[in-house]
Amino acid sequence: MTTIARYLDPQVIQQVSRLDLRARFIVEGFLAGLHSSPFHGLSVEFAEHRKYTQGDDLRAIDWNVFARTDRLYIRKYAAETNLDCHLLVDTSASMGYVGHLGIPESEQPPAKLNYAIHIAAALGYLVTRQQDSIALGVLGEHLITYRPPRSRRADLVELLATLASITPSGPTGLSAAIHEVLSRIAHRGVIVLLSDLLTDTDATLEALHHIRFRGHDLIVMHILDEAEVRFPFEGPVLLEDPETGERIKADADDVRERYQAALADWRQSLHDRIAAMRGDYLPLDTSMPFDKALVEFLTQRSRRR
Repeated sequence: MTTIARYLDPQVIQQVSRLDLRARFIVEGFLAGLHSSPFHGLSVEFAEHRKYTQGDDLRAIDWNVFARTDRLYIRKYAAETNLDCHLLVDTSASMGYVGHLGIPESEQPPAKLNYAIHIAAALGYLVTRQQDSIALGVLGEHLITYRPPRSRRADLVELLATLASITPSGPTGLSAAIHEVLSRIAHRGVIVLLSDLLTDTDATLEALHHIRFRGHDLIVMHILDEAEVRFPFEGPVLLEDPETGERIKADADDVRERYQAALADWRQSLHDRIAAMRGDYLPLDTSMPFDKALVEFLTQRSRRR
């Protein structure tokens, strides 16, 4: 396995302690593979200069022009869109579920939330790399934290620090939290929801419809644990809702086929209903390399341009 491929493996990424480095590994490994792909046009084309104004990214200054004119000018690119990308991360207790067998629950990492955090961090790195703005909403039973859109590297570092500090807890309140986020957003942009969507489906879809009604592009990254998709359990099992504590006894071998059929129907329904509101739905699970999720994100984003 190449170094790049290793860094795109979720289990290897976990071994990198600093979230900013993990995001960099994910994105740079991903971008390194684009030279022979349909996304080779990600590099934007130079169009013209404009005068530097306070708050502009210093990396965009044309120092050759400064040497000749003693004035600061910014390179402006043809693909410059002033995009605001809002990342909404579900941190409810169900995002802490991980289905590794034979490992005590107290020793299991919160796999779905960890996966969502790494995807969000990579998207933040990617968006600011393109000189666009990134915002973050941390969602629980209500809106826990909101960081407005910023494009400077220092702001990205603070956003990553916020991501690195969150833990799964409490019941899901996606609908109320999304409505609260929308009250904070002044301009149209792209809203990316990262959640397992284990809550009232109709209420959540109503909130997602509100996102589209406000003119935002919508991408829903539906993140499930690998075990929630494959249902690898055998024999009698005791299933517990991590948010309500409700328990159900079942024979895994007897219910597996029906469970997987119900899951497929649920995902298809979500896809169809989100597509009907001209949003994009990405079904993911924690076994998928991060680069595949980024490819899907960019594919959906390119369709909206």
